[in-house]
Amino acid sequence: MELVVGRVVKSHGVRGELVVEVRTDSPRERFAVGERLVGRTGKGRTATDRDVTVEAARDHSGRLLVRLAGVSDRDSADALRGMLLLVDSEALPDTGDPDEFHDHQLVGLTVLDTGGAELGEVTEVVHTPGGELLAVRLTDGSDALVPFVARIVPRVDVVAGTCVIDPPEGLLDLGTA
Repeated sequence: MELVVGRVVKSHGVRGELVVEVRTDSPRERFAVGERLVGRTGKGRTATDRDVTVEAARDHSGRLLVRLAGVSDRDSADALRGMLLLVDSEALPDTGDPDEFHDHQLVGLTVLDTGGAELGEVTEVVHTPGGELLAVRLTDGSDALVPFVARIVPRVDVVAGTCVIDPPEGLLDLGTA
């Protein structure tokens, strides 16, 4: 399974640097010099993939400025606007922490309440400056955002395919169906 670790927002300067919106908790590892990523442009049947290699990366205003091999001018960089940068989930190392998960491990988990009743399914992990949120499609078809903190999500069992939530009153009533 391929995982998105970044998205090219726009070019920066005249030497081919790219402004990349980071979508990983490990940007230093994913965008280290020499790292190979898959660059995907387009969607569905029109999507095209190409291997890209990171030549340089640096922090810039909450995003990364990245230089890729073979992209040396503004026109080449502009042509990559919107490109998704991906890694193979099989290549990701185990976190070694039983309370730390990769996004792809959480998406698809069945969400249960503390009594074992099914509430819905995790559809996405949303990364915000305030922390991570689990986007949950509730059984009634509405959507809810659940803060991914131990007090509200006390148990995640990737092997069983479940996560237990103990939502404060009203949290699930604020769905966006």
